[in-house]
Amino acid sequence: MAQEFTPQYTFKEDRLNELKQLFPEAWEDGVFNVDTLKELIGEFSTDNTAKEHFGLNWVGKQDARRIAAKPPTGTLKPCIGEGVNEDTTENIFIEGENLEVLKILRKSYMGKIKMIYIDPPYNTGNDFIYNDTFADSTEDYLRKTGEKSDEGLLVSNPKSSGKYHANWLSFMYPRLRLAKDLLKDDGIIFISIDDNEIDNLRLMCDEIFGEENFIEQIIWKNKYGAGAKTKGFISTHEYILCYSKNTISDLTAPLPESEIKKHNRKDEKYELRGGYRLQPLQTRSLGDRPSLVYPVEVNGKTIMPNKQWVWSEKRLLKAIEEKNVEIREKDGKISIDSKQYLKDENGKMRRGKPVSVLMGPYTQDGTKEIRELFDSKDVFNFPKPSKLIDVLLNIDVDNKESDNDIIMDFFAGSGTTAHSILNFNFINKTNKKFICVQVPETIEEKHISYKLGYRKITELTKLRIKKVIEQNNLNQGFKTYKQNNSTIYKWQEFIPERDGALPDLFSKMELVYKNPLQDGVTTQDFITEVILQEGFPLTAQQEEVASGVFKITHEWVPYTLYATMLYSFKNTDFETLTLEETDHFVCLDKAFDGNDALKQSLDNTCKLYTI
Repeated sequence: MAQEFTPQYTFKEDRLNELKQLFPEAWEDGVFNVDTLKELIGEFSTDNTAKEHFGLNWVGKQDARRIAAKPPTGTLKPCIGEGVNEDTTENIFIEGENLEVLKILRKSYMGKIKMIYIDPPYNTGNDFIYNDTFADSTEDYLRKTGEKSDEGLLVSNPKSSGKYHANWLSFMYPRLRLAKDLLKDDGIIFISIDDNEIDNLRLMCDEIFGEENFIEQIIWKNKYGAGAKTKGFISTHEYILCYSKNTISDLTAPLPESEIKKHNRKDEKYELRGGYRLQPLQTRSLGDRPSLVYPVEVNGKTIMPNKQWVWSEKRLLKAIEEKNVEIREKDGKISIDSKQYLKDENGKMRRGKPVSVLMGPYTQDGTKEIRELFDSKDVFNFPKPSKLIDVLLNIDVDNKESDNDIIMDFFAGSGTTAHSILNFNFINKTNKKFICVQVPETIEEKHISYKLGYRKITELTKLRIKKVIEQNNLNQGFKTYKQNNSTIYKWQEFIPERDGALPDLFSKMELVYKNPLQDGVTTQDFITEVILQEGFPLTAQQEEVASGVFKITHEWVPYTLYATMLYSFKNTDFETLTLEETDHFVCLDKAFDGNDALKQSLDNTCKLYTI
């Protein structure tokens, strides 16, 4: 029997399904028995009557959790023609309020993002944070973007506010909660921040990601020196918090130039493995290990270590045989040092460890980049330098390098992350993709960007990405989407005092049946919403396999999706479709126009969902 097409994801249902898998005994008659759950987890449960416990609490935390769990109300609308090389690219720029956008993307991209970098408002007292008081996220968002309200998309959060820290924490919590869901199991998140909220942010991330998944609090020297208005200490640094979704075993990064220069010795392996540096094979620093004390025969002489060798006997003898050590004799004494080559046996560059202190690149470098792109105009204030993101992109988790990682930035701002990824791909011959989200913040009239004719931050962000592609002649691109209302008419409760008499109700019902879709909806608008509702990514392959019928596939989803917004199937030849039992078919119910035989036939062939 055909099913009604409805959103297939809510945060609550997803969390409940996870609990069902972990504690099936606590699931009784369709609901969770909290008492049974407490019994199952025993000593790890907390008495909720206790008034004191360690953790980060603030006024509004419960509301922040509720907001995170609230399902999305809108969708994304493709903006064809606003991007570059749209038919071939998998890069995505989204104009919208990032909390709602993250919810819209969640089903399709859950567990798919390798790295997230964000540069949120630092809560200095002069920052604006996103307005999360929307009664209906997308409708209210669109009303405010249309400037029909005195209260804009952003609201100030001055230090004089009694909830100065609480407001910022409530703003950040749901976004980070959703960000964790989007990360791959070996994914990591980097968050730029300064002294104003570093302590609170770290406690919040400990709660969301788990204290055991804290990786580093990177110190970034972001200025050459003091500013003109400096008082007291000269502050020349910010922080970048790094967390993983799950516990990781190792991180690697490219060797710094200073380290590469030390590999300045050459031998017969130079062409394949590059230069090498020497590493002593005898040590006094390790604890006593008798197994590392053994004689070695070299040049007819027996050598004993001063204390012990670094390597086992088997490994050392093999290295001598393969000429991976350098043997030197001076004053009758023989020393053995290992050759630490710049490249491995396959000619691949060795990697080292990322450092916790970054000496640049500097904020001034970000300003210089913008000036070079925008004819010496400071169209953005204090943009992050793209080379900072380069450093983060070069960090590998557990040696799982991938050319096809998806990188997300949902506080895209000036577009630094997109800029960095485009250049990174060009230099390293990789195919990393970005998903960048930015709210269409209004530019102040006094700003130079306004005087140049720009009205929204997003106009400049998209233009920057285009300029990077065009000026560097990059064979890359991006698609643009905008947050919008659902294409599907959503029934609302009929209230006579507000909506009129009973005849008005009948009239409304008749109208909805005649047109279950919103006015002005295009085929691509409808297909995009169906794709997201079904959990397909925005880059899924689309093919029109019959007049008005689209076939959607992607390697992430184990079934094929067919979708159409045709109002009648009379002229559609379904015999050309090779439908299978696991396929999903989404269409308008009225398209059958009383043809119950066709409807039943489709339902028998595949999984039919009607609107």
